[in-house]
Amino acid sequence: MKDIYIADLARLLDEKQFENKPFDSIYLVLSKQQRTTRAAKPYLSLILGDNSGQIEAKVWELADPRIAQDFNRGDAVKIRGCASMFDGKLQLKVDQLKALNPQDYDRADLLPATTYNIDELWAQLESILASFTEPDLKRLVTAVLADGEIREALREAPAAKQLHHAFLGGLLEHVVSVLTLAVKVVPHYPILMRDLVLTGVILHDIGKIHELAWATGFEYTLEGTLLGHIQIGASMVEKTIDSLPNFPPRLKTLVLHTILSHHGKLEFGSPKLPMIPEALMLNFLDDMDAKMQTLKSEFEKAARAGKGPGEFTDKIWALDQRTMLNSRAWLADAAE
Repeated sequence: MKDIYIADLARLLDEKQFENKPFDSIYLVLSKQQRTTRAAKPYLSLILGDNSGQIEAKVWELADPRIAQDFNRGDAVKIRGCASMFDGKLQLKVDQLKALNPQDYDRADLLPATTYNIDELWAQLESILASFTEPDLKRLVTAVLADGEIREALREAPAAKQLHHAFLGGLLEHVVSVLTLAVKVVPHYPILMRDLVLTGVILHDIGKIHELAWATGFEYTLEGTLLGHIQIGASMVEKTIDSLPNFPPRLKTLVLHTILSHHGKLEFGSPKLPMIPEALMLNFLDDMDAKMQTLKSEFEKAARAGKGPGEFTDKIWALDQRTMLNSRAWLADAAE
């Protein structure tokens, strides 16, 4: 386990015992750019990350120009440097930097991960699948999850590169969260086919296991960039359906529609708008869970940045660039 995480640096600086004092740590290179100063002197501008956050870093002294070629974005590096505040922002001045081999670090230190137990999340998913009463939908989902590669990827994949549930295990956490919502909400509306909604929940983002790569940071694959997870997922599910004997053609159409329309709007990437009640419900539940998790992450980020309970977050892209107030924290602060 690392000694110093990015989230620790602001606190250590506040204690007035850490500023400009050299320390060693291991980080993931999220961004790398070679630039020049006004005096035409080359330097490296980096964004480094670990499982607690990100930080800007500069390598001002390129004593050996080869250092810029010794590592790339996505590599883990060991650095020696100093932390300080510049223009109100925390940053690192890196004096030494060395690329590491995979056996030299623990990936869990560098990539954010779900705080939930993966085995418990998986058990919840299987329990809900066991409750299906529609036999064809049950055998479809069972067949998809029986694929060892899909199962292992679903247990580990993030749900996004930067937005909601952007951490290891985030996709499974998101799926189980939406399943939990669906089990509670769907019985309230008799027009809904329960198992069709739940099938849509489990399979709607399955294409993300091929859209995203997460071995060293979160990136889009070539397939993900060209096709996107909606198209990839629909193709995966259609292939499985076609391998199942006597799967009802009309049910196939409905399942594929829920996947193709789950983003809700054409401008959000869905090739079709939701046109059946189950697809509409899936879109509502999926969107709600994504936004609530985004808010949770933004409130945590604001707290790490030292913002008080009465201060708003930075602008949130997923919420139309609005800022948000943590109302519970604000009221709790007044009660103290």
